Amino acid sequence: QVQLVESGGGLVQAGDSLRLSCVASGRTFSSHSMAWFRQAPGKERDFVAAITWNTGNTYYADSVKDRFTISRDNAKNTVYLQMNSLKPEDTAVYYCGAGFPWVVSRSYDYDYWGQGTQVTVSS
Repeated sequence: QVQLVESGGGLVQAGDSLRLSCVASGRTFSSHSMAWFRQAPGKERDFVAAITWNTGNTYYADSVKDRFTISRDNAKNTVYLQMNSLKPEDTAVYYCGAGFPWVVSRSYDYDYWGQGTQVTVSS
């Protein structure tokens, strides 16, 4: 089992930055690929970014590329999502996921999820 706890969300204005954190506990964190997804009201959970456990390769949704950066600190069992130049359309609950995905952008490929953290961007 892996337990995930997200933090760092909040209410910001368009153009601001936020850094989300996801702290993992339980089974070996470093052996899991990690990802961030987001879900707006009435919409499906959408892929945001992922980082693989072995190579550290990163992947991004087109909508956040060049604005968001995912990183991980295995010594701290933590994955981060640095979000810059935030837009109102980034408003959502952001979830951290862990697992061994066949397709990194597919939510059901992840085995463990946090409770989510709300990000609200005002215009």
